Amino acid sequence: MVAPLYKLHCLLKRAQMLLLCLGIAYLMAGSILLLQRSSVRVAQPNLSSLPPLLSLAAPPTALRAAGLGVRARSRWAAVQSVSGGGSKAGRHWPASRSLGVQHLHRRWFHSLLPDSPEQRASLPRSSRRKGTYIGCFLHNATDRALGGTVLYDLRKMTSSLCQDTCSESGYQFAGLEFGAECHCGNRISSPRAPEEDCSLVCRGERDSPCGGVGRLSIYKVEEQLPGHRKFRNIHYSGCFKLVKSTIGTFPIYSFQPNLTTQSCIETCTDKELPLAVLKKPHCFCTWTSSVFNLNQQSENQQCMEKAALNRSTNSTEHDHYQVYHTPVLDSRCKERMFLPQRSSSLVALSSFPGAGNTWVRHLIELVTGYYTGSFYFDGTLYNRGFKGEKDYWKSGRSICVKTHESGQKEIEMFDSAILLIRNPYRSLMAEFNRKCAGHLGHATDAQWKSKEWPEFVSSYAPWWASHALSWLKFGHRLLVVHYEELQRSLLPQLRLITAFLNVTMTEERLLCAQSNQDGHFKRSGSQRPSFDPFTPDMRQMIDTFIHTVDQALQSRNLSGLPREYLPR
Repeated sequence: MVAPLYKLHCLLKRAQMLLLCLGIAYLMAGSILLLQRSSVRVAQPNLSSLPPLLSLAAPPTALRAAGLGVRARSRWAAVQSVSGGGSKAGRHWPASRSLGVQHLHRRWFHSLLPDSPEQRASLPRSSRRKGTYIGCFLHNATDRALGGTVLYDLRKMTSSLCQDTCSESGYQFAGLEFGAECHCGNRISSPRAPEEDCSLVCRGERDSPCGGVGRLSIYKVEEQLPGHRKFRNIHYSGCFKLVKSTIGTFPIYSFQPNLTTQSCIETCTDKELPLAVLKKPHCFCTWTSSVFNLNQQSENQQCMEKAALNRSTNSTEHDHYQVYHTPVLDSRCKERMFLPQRSSSLVALSSFPGAGNTWVRHLIELVTGYYTGSFYFDGTLYNRGFKGEKDYWKSGRSICVKTHESGQKEIEMFDSAILLIRNPYRSLMAEFNRKCAGHLGHATDAQWKSKEWPEFVSSYAPWWASHALSWLKFGHRLLVVHYEELQRSLLPQLRLITAFLNVTMTEERLLCAQSNQDGHFKRSGSQRPSFDPFTPDMRQMIDTFIHTVDQALQSRNLSGLPREYLPR
């Protein structure tokens, strides 16, 4: 009896080992198959010229799709990107010895990003290239082909989108890298690379070269006649009284007998300078500096009176000049990084959804130079340049952390908070637009008239009030910022925010943030429903919540809600 039992025991042990070996073989075969399907050509470029890889943590165990209205909780930890020429502390992938392996790392990462509503549209098989393809150029830490602004879209980047973005920002060249990054500039500053190095296709189309690892596919954008170029992000800074010695230090001067504001802005944009300083017929171009401190502004009437005088008169020692911010992004605004030392204090940037949290994050990153984090993971925001999205929210490496939570436990996890409040009517419409059409889209009239809209209002309007009331009750240290006040008085409000964050801010960086305040991630306000979507019953409910929050603010000796929230 013992012998059969012993033989059975030995057989079972051998079966366990066999199953284990078969499982390992199955996993290895699957990995090899995935590598083969990637079909990436391995080239052998100059490895020393390649940029650092994205520093990724171990792959997450699960990743929830960011569907309509779903804000996925981040399960990424200790993640970091490397931009420009600097490197930051953190966990890194081992430096790859093969361009193909770097391609595989990027393909793996891009495949994990969740699709947002605006990303689910089918990819077009072709798109019209409006400009002229120039060629493939080096673009790494030492040789930067284009030095202008950068746009990310890891899902839907196309050559046309990149060219339109660069053209609207006043640039003549558009370059695509990694199939998903768009770089702009007015001059190409690096040598050519073999065309086979620009072998990646754009994420949003399949027949256009879209760069490679450390390589740009560069297009000359469609030229427009002088005076007909349409720029975005142009802001009038004001009228300034400047001395001759200061004017003489500006790097670009142009004498134009028929000078117009448009022609001066075009001149400075072509020279990749962010400020246009003009007094007919004189046009100067320069960088932002403390010379243009807002406290030194003069009355606009003084610039108008000077312009009306005889323009042939010689300039005096002091003169008044009009100053405009061109679409060119100041290079000092592009430099962003994680905190050099991990902070032990967690600061929340809390708001109700649709209150402008993303816009305020953009402003904070511009004015401080540090990434903002998020309690969630939004692939669309990461795609558009918010690198703190993939960093673990408790890592202490972000200047502040976005959150929409309003529970006592979640509030008390933060040591302090910036509470952003926006008119509930605007917030509700913005969030409904996001749910229906993504971060930059707009809901259709049919969606506003559907049964989802009244259900949305009845559910979300009470949340607008409870969110503010909960943070006022449980928040440890609060700075209340009203979205409308930030729009009206941008720079004073940014000073308050940076002081609250305990960040030293230079005047140059503040002016730089003002000149690029809109960025590439703000929904256009031009498209709205053709009718008033709020019924009388909705308005009665929302107005009651407005009064409640207003009283709660005043009871804590804080300024009440802006007057435009309600007719009072």
